[in-house]
Amino acid sequence: MMKHDSLATYPPLNTLKRVADDVWIVDGPTIAFGQPLLKMPFSTRMTIIRIGGDLLIHSPTPLTAELKTEVEGRGRPRWIVGPNRIHYWWIPDWHTAFPDTEVYLAPRIREQAAGRIDFDCQALDRDRGYSWDKDVATLPVEGSYMTEVVFFHRKSRTLVLTDLIENFEPRKLGSLLTRVLTWLGGVQHPDGSMPRDMRLSYRDKAGLRGAVETMIGWNPERIVLAHGRWYDRNGTDELRRAFRWLLG
Repeated sequence: MMKHDSLATYPPLNTLKRVADDVWIVDGPTIAFGQPLLKMPFSTRMTIIRIGGDLLIHSPTPLTAELKTEVEGRGRPRWIVGPNRIHYWWIPDWHTAFPDTEVYLAPRIREQAAGRIDFDCQALDRDRGYSWDKDVATLPVEGSYMTEVVFFHRKSRTLVLTDLIENFEPRKLGSLLTRVLTWLGGVQHPDGSMPRDMRLSYRDKAGLRGAVETMIGWNPERIVLAHGRWYDRNGTDELRRAFRWLLG
């Protein structure tokens, strides 16, 4: 965790928190992210979905001994997912702890990881053909810088995003500069959305619009985000609000 940024997190950390039946989140520490002179603390969040007795681990956060015990009490970790090129750092730790898991990586993670992931993985680059298809829908959203892969747990109507929406609460931002930057970037609660710089990297606006319309069509009740405050209700309305710049 970055020094002096405990306010930015969502304690208790490194422990399972129930979202819905068979869905949990884990709030992790902050990471420093951004331009060299403008780095800010990003809170982190993992999602775990249980399918039968198997667990899908989405965007892993640090694995403590206590968390490992908690996870094992919920089921058998079977899949570990890196949903976009900048969400991979703790995957090796989870793979070491659970060597029988299948690891799925979104496009360009190996390039970004620069050797940190040196074991066999499978491509997370399509919308079907996975063992979890019956229970969880998968949707790659392609951009020129990165592809983010979105997941939707059908039974609980839980949509799991990573960076397509960020939603930082001003009360958890430690300086005026970070409050200004998140406001300018379009990622400040209560109007969190896709970061403005990321919007530029999604040049195929028709394709992005189609992906958002697919998510709206799923009619999610809740939306889990990796950074900032997530939405525990009115998920479909939040999607329409967050992407109104795209939908018109």
